[in-house]
Amino acid sequence: ISLKVARDLFPEFYASGKAPDQLVNEKGLVQVSDEGVLEKLIQEVLAQHPTQVDQYRGGKETVLGFLVGQVMKASQGKANPGKVNTLLKQHLTS
Repeated sequence: ISLKVARDLFPEFYASGKAPDQLVNEKGLVQVSDEGVLEKLIQEVLAQHPTQVDQYRGGKETVLGFLVGQVMKASQGKANPGKVNTLLKQHLTS
């Protein structure tokens, strides 16, 4: 889980007496770090946004934030943003 999710859930951990991993699983808040899943999402986003891909490859690096956001949106906020950023850069420079 992310630091923000942990902070938001801390009062619930304390009040419920449940184990943190149990509460995270019950609420479906597990962060997606599986590269296979992330690769699929990234490929879909890149296919849907060819203009932004061209802009990034043309030197407009700020577009990377937009593409990361689109992957996060596709994963319903569950993707590990650090891994998404790294994997996107790999795809965009290959």
